[in-house]
Amino acid sequence: MPVRRTGGFTLIELIVTLAIAALLVTLVPSALGKGLESLRYRATVREVLTDLRAARTQAQLTGRAVPYRVHLPERSLGVEKRMRELPDDLTVDAQLASATITAPGHGAIVFYPDGSATGGSILIARSRTGQGVRLRVDWLLGRVTQEAFHAAG
Repeated sequence: MPVRRTGGFTLIELIVTLAIAALLVTLVPSALGKGLESLRYRATVREVLTDLRAARTQAQLTGRAVPYRVHLPERSLGVEKRMRELPDDLTVDAQLASATITAPGHGAIVFYPDGSATGGSILIARSRTGQGVRLRVDWLLGRVTQEAFHAAG
């Protein structure tokens, strides 16, 4: 008489399933961490770019100069009381007009009512890879643009 197999799994099938599950448990958190880092980076770049453009518009609408402040030691950027802190996994640097630097690591890009600005750039990069973006403010037109950046290494 042939032996009939009853429902269930063999020991080999259970071991293979557990091995695959263990592999997934070790890989998924790493992938999620990288995905979260990427989301934070993109959101930060988008927010800073929007804030720079809003500062330019505010200067034109109010008829007064609007400084977009850069505080590198505190890792914060923004206009007046709306300072934005940067995530720890990002690096930030800035090139500002010397007349706008108030202390080491503290300065501003000033937007004027006629649409011009003091000019400058803000670099936001991922600490892990060095890849990032440079946000440039044209001094003559006050236009804000972005370009890809990769740290030499």
